[in-house]
Amino acid sequence: MRKFDTQVQYLKYKVLREVARYAFEDRLLDCFTEIPEIVVKGKESTMRCCVYKERAIVGERIKLAMGGDKKNPNVIEVIDIACDECPVSGYNVVADICRGCIAHRCEDACAKGAIEFDENLKSHINKDKCVECGRCAAVCPYGAIVSRKRPCERSCKVNAIHMGKDKCAEIDNGKCISCGACVYQCPFGAVVDKSFILDVIDMLKGSENNTKYKVYAVAAPAISSQFSYAKLGQVVTAIKKLGFHSVVEAALGADMVAYSEAAELKEKGFLTSSCCPAFVDYIHKQFPDMVEHISHNLSPMATISKYIKETDPTAKIVFIGPCTAKKMEFQKEEVRPYVDSVITFEELQALFDSRDMEINTFEEDVLDNASYYGRIFARSGGLSDAVAQALKEHGIEDFKADPIACDGIEACRSALLRASKNVLPNNFIEGMACTNGCIGGAGCLTHGVKNKSEVDKYGREAMEKTITSAIGFAKK
Repeated sequence: MRKFDTQVQYLKYKVLREVARYAFEDRLLDCFTEIPEIVVKGKESTMRCCVYKERAIVGERIKLAMGGDKKNPNVIEVIDIACDECPVSGYNVVADICRGCIAHRCEDACAKGAIEFDENLKSHINKDKCVECGRCAAVCPYGAIVSRKRPCERSCKVNAIHMGKDKCAEIDNGKCISCGACVYQCPFGAVVDKSFILDVIDMLKGSENNTKYKVYAVAAPAISSQFSYAKLGQVVTAIKKLGFHSVVEAALGADMVAYSEAAELKEKGFLTSSCCPAFVDYIHKQFPDMVEHISHNLSPMATISKYIKETDPTAKIVFIGPCTAKKMEFQKEEVRPYVDSVITFEELQALFDSRDMEINTFEEDVLDNASYYGRIFARSGGLSDAVAQALKEHGIEDFKADPIACDGIEACRSALLRASKNVLPNNFIEGMACTNGCIGGAGCLTHGVKNKSEVDKYGREAMEKTITSAIGFAKK
């Protein structure tokens, strides 16, 4: 078994691996009859009430691995039959530590009369009256009133996921920013991101060993903190052995974005970043008045892909990274001409193992297109450092960047609120929807604390030490 954070990730990976294997072998018609018994072996259940339910859920996972519900525009979906184990959410539980005190602050705080008392003067909550305001919990001196929110609801900082009438999770596409936090946090794996892995396999097979067209892999800099069992150069070799013509750093696109964004910041005086698609989507949905301040630059993924296609118009481009929101971004009208598909690191691992690759035995290839500053885009604060450096390299001395690095969507909300009221002292908002930045993305294999140091180490290994030298070398 490869290293994953959770068994849920491992289950998801096994389904993806087998679907990819069947696709490479042109046996997709057998997926639904054979893969459930490959993934769920024997007659004894290990995850659910019985193996039949486990296999039925695997069948639903196969659908997601093959692209999911085409009628649902969101890349995040809920497997209904897998979502049935979590308790009802909300402020509906009074713990045993309630002492039956005589202050009754909880009763006084409740405007709906939902607090009731038993013969021992201990409080209970009338669920028919409770409106989930949380005021009772805030005033209880013992902290006895708790909100047992479902993990998916608790993880969603934009309130896009809730419990439906049948007690299964439902996603409000009008609020969802496709960050994938719910995907990673759901302990039953009932919330899943759609996969485009079959499109990528078709692309690779259709290229006929890159003779009809060339397939380029654009790798996000967060790749440096993944695949801990192999060296990065071996991962690059493995990607090429899958059938990709070349592997290009998305960090080179980050260099290009930082250089352009610095000039745009100087021109406009205030700017929000355009690199994180979930953050950009959040502005559009929650702060429409701030849309005009979003940088007009494409993201690093789209920027480097555009450059590749200008150099090779027949190229097909697959972005490989940690981000589920990128699966939404590449379908946008302004990005679609440049990026042909997106897969996560989880899906890349599945591709490797579908071909039975032992990548830690491979020779090392080289991945060296970008500067230190482009590579550190992968972690929170990296973009801000890059823009400040780009201003220096532009020779702009009469303007100083004063960035605020927003680590997670809650920090983004705080900065955007202040900016919308003209009380934010900073002139540049770096927004990252995932905690710690891209290295905290839902499509990562691991989310360890050392990932940030791995990215910084990877950045320091860049041969091109400045942004302009990296861009200049690429365009030679």
